[in-house]
Amino acid sequence: MTTEVKICGINSDLALTAAQAAGANYLGFVFFPKSPRNVYIDQAATLSRQVRPGIKRVGLLVDASDEEIREILKQVPLDILQLHGNETPERVAAIKNTFKLEIMKVIKISDKEDFKDIPPFEDLADRLLFDAKPPKDLKNALPGGNAHAFDWRLLAGRSWSRPWMLAGGLTCQNVADAVRISGASAVDVSSGVEDSPGIKSAEKIKLFTQQAKG
Repeated sequence: MTTEVKICGINSDLALTAAQAAGANYLGFVFFPKSPRNVYIDQAATLSRQVRPGIKRVGLLVDASDEEIREILKQVPLDILQLHGNETPERVAAIKNTFKLEIMKVIKISDKEDFKDIPPFEDLADRLLFDAKPPKDLKNALPGGNAHAFDWRLLAGRSWSRPWMLAGGLTCQNVADAVRISGASAVDVSSGVEDSPGIKSAEKIKLFTQQAKG
């Protein structure tokens, strides 16, 4: 089975064109002002409407209120809401019930103890995404996109009732190993295909996708 690829942090025509040309399966739009990949609603609306059929449009949210989500969805066509904050199971259930979209819940991992956080979300979310938990000594850490990886061996041989995706520190150089070691059938990249924070590289997007799917 070919590995699926999500390019996150789409915030320009260049990034959108490159990701679609490379064969990305998911495109992520970050709605989090503190991120260098943040995209404004009107900008995201224009980009999202250019996404080809068959490619999933994902909105990355961090502890967003119903009002904030509603304002985004008024203008931006999305297929999946990626909850990347500290949302509780109850909050996940409420968002899914209110907005009737697929939910991808992010679980942040540093060691095997973090897997205890998965079961409450497994029956609520449609998809899971395992990302690296930021190191405690990392200054100005973001909820995601910190270019840090966790030990992929922690995922080897495990399975869940929901589809899952691997993120955290993935690059053109390591994604093939990450897929082989973890068993991931889908991967998510953001900073790993950038020339500088928030600025995507068409060449890196192409190479990353080739390496992941190869």
